[in-house]
Amino acid sequence: MPELNDIGSLRAGATLAISASDLDRKTALAQEAARRWHARRLSLRSPLDPELPERPGRPARPELVPPKAVEKRSLHTLPGRIALLHALAHIELNAVDLALDIVARFATEPVPHSFFDGWMQVAFEEAKHFGMVRERLRALGADYGDMPAHDGLWQAAHSTRNDLTARLAVVPLILEARGLDVTPSLQEKMRETGDVESAEVLKVIYEDEKGHVAIGAKWFRFLCARERKDPARTFQDLVRTNFRGALKAPFNDLARAEAGLTPSFYRSLTSTSNG
Repeated sequence: MPELNDIGSLRAGATLAISASDLDRKTALAQEAARRWHARRLSLRSPLDPELPERPGRPARPELVPPKAVEKRSLHTLPGRIALLHALAHIELNAVDLALDIVARFATEPVPHSFFDGWMQVAFEEAKHFGMVRERLRALGADYGDMPAHDGLWQAAHSTRNDLTARLAVVPLILEARGLDVTPSLQEKMRETGDVESAEVLKVIYEDEKGHVAIGAKWFRFLCARERKDPARTFQDLVRTNFRGALKAPFNDLARAEAGLTPSFYRSLTSTSNG
């Protein structure tokens, strides 16, 4: 894989991975850049780093459609479980690019190197998740790309491309935190249908995602403290400016609180006052 030799800096490695449209190459580049960075074999950036693309590289399929056009199906059928896993693979693929984008886009921000340690750990684990879900899809006779997927996740990232604090509010503290709310019940439903293998994949993702939300909350609080802003109020202001619609209950308050995202952040943003 010639691109592996082109990882001249962390920002270059992250940008190459974002740009790659071959998904095996994308995940390999993401994980190799993470390994080299964590081993301190890379500088953060160099003058020769490639330009960040407007959009991440993608294969010809799946077709991207508006969120409402993605069909909902029962998990009690094989096509329904495949549809859920396909949607999950799409989320995890976007999560790889989102973690890499935080690193590459904000490589000139005045933050400690441990900021990039955290996000490269996230990128590495999201690449692992994508591989696990894709493997499970293939075991069920399907593959990523077989059905349409929506483009909402990348649009959320695009709208916060100029503001690191806003990016942290929207991506880890809304989109990833949503995974903490819904994944336990999805695990349970998979077990009920007898699909223990898929439930185990969801369990790994759930445990890792707690850490991802915690990394987001840690650095969000860090940036707020540096600017002497109240984190909960800042979060609410940024969400109202950068995120469409209300946050949806029910919330996994315990898992969110363990990750540093307490109810004072999100309760007032819900569509119903009692959540």
